[in-house]
Amino acid sequence: MTPTRMIAIVCVSQALAQIGAYSVAALLPTFIEIWDLTYTEAGWIIGAFFAAYTISVPFLSSLTDRIDPKRVYLASTALLAIAYFGYAALAEGFWSAIFFRILAGIGWAGTYMPGLKALSDLVEGSRQSRAVAAHAAAVGVSGAFSFVLTGAVTALGGWEWGVAAGGIGAALAFTTAAFLMPAQQPQKGNGPRLSFLNFGPILRNKSAMAYSLGYFVHTWEMSSLRTWVVAFLFFTAANTGTENPVISPTVIATGLALLGVWASVSGNELAIRFGRQRFILAIMIASMVLASSIGFASAISYELTAGLCVLYGILVWADSSSLTAGTAGSANPGQRGSTLAVHSMMGYAGGFFGPLTVGLILDLAGGTGVTAWTMAFGSIAVVVMIGPIALHILQPKELPGDRSRVQPVNPT
Repeated sequence: MTPTRMIAIVCVSQALAQIGAYSVAALLPTFIEIWDLTYTEAGWIIGAFFAAYTISVPFLSSLTDRIDPKRVYLASTALLAIAYFGYAALAEGFWSAIFFRILAGIGWAGTYMPGLKALSDLVEGSRQSRAVAAHAAAVGVSGAFSFVLTGAVTALGGWEWGVAAGGIGAALAFTTAAFLMPAQQPQKGNGPRLSFLNFGPILRNKSAMAYSLGYFVHTWEMSSLRTWVVAFLFFTAANTGTENPVISPTVIATGLALLGVWASVSGNELAIRFGRQRFILAIMIASMVLASSIGFASAISYELTAGLCVLYGILVWADSSSLTAGTAGSANPGQRGSTLAVHSMMGYAGGFFGPLTVGLILDLAGGTGVTAWTMAFGSIAVVVMIGPIALHILQPKELPGDRSRVQPVNPT
């Protein structure tokens, strides 16, 4: 099978598996109301997915260095479908919701990085970087439509069907992979194979770790925005007296995520052209500035806040593919599954702590208010500072095909 066809198959399957990813986030205001949740409890429901992913991804992704990634992928998409259907049929409060979110996190852990690993084993250099960007785009577009699909299906049949739609997508992903994804032998590296779950050599790979630390703060920021943007915009509409806004919060959430996909793919191209370190650093600094100020906009107007949320989303997503491609390109081919396991584990740890921290700050600040939201978004800006510090200290390498920060001088 040609690399192009393989990339297309994995991207389609990943998009189907991701279509319900943000159904719970889109319905979070509903669950807060019907289950009488605190904001911290709401953050736990979202964060349980990322916590389960973080714990299980080292095992599941590292397995792909030893067995056919397809086997891991099929088992995981099946579990993902069970998690969505179970949440829709059986969740009736905080603890039952947590249980099914944990199952979903484990299922996605065996779907996302194993699929990416299968792609990155097929191609190298700048083509590998673009394959990673295509993979991120497929996941991003599907995740973006998750908001609007959930809203539309919920309007027709209730929140249970809104969540169950994700289970249908995961079942279709299983079917696509089962019939179309080819079997693959684990790729051998130049050196000896690592013992299972031996991450010491990965942690000593300064270039990969720099990009992975950047991914940690990126996912903290992205998960926080995706989780709370709908609730934040609903608050802004009420606070500014905007009744029935022309563009609803769920549509804005979808729009910013779609623009984020464009930003992610375009960002990787810019990283190739201008230098990966330079591009990622510029994006993180701009993101910190906007996160520090966006909460104040909720006191001015809904339209301004919505526009800033979209701009913020573009900045948040802009370095996504650049960071993941940086890690994949910095890994030894025989250790790529383990390297991506560490990368993903760190990223989704950020995805767990981010929404939970925002919810906790909102509760400590006495509930939603301009000051509370400003503090919550400001906390994200503080965490993002880790990224530039890691880049400065660890000095990650540019990838083959990237324009170097310092161009060599040709002797005359």
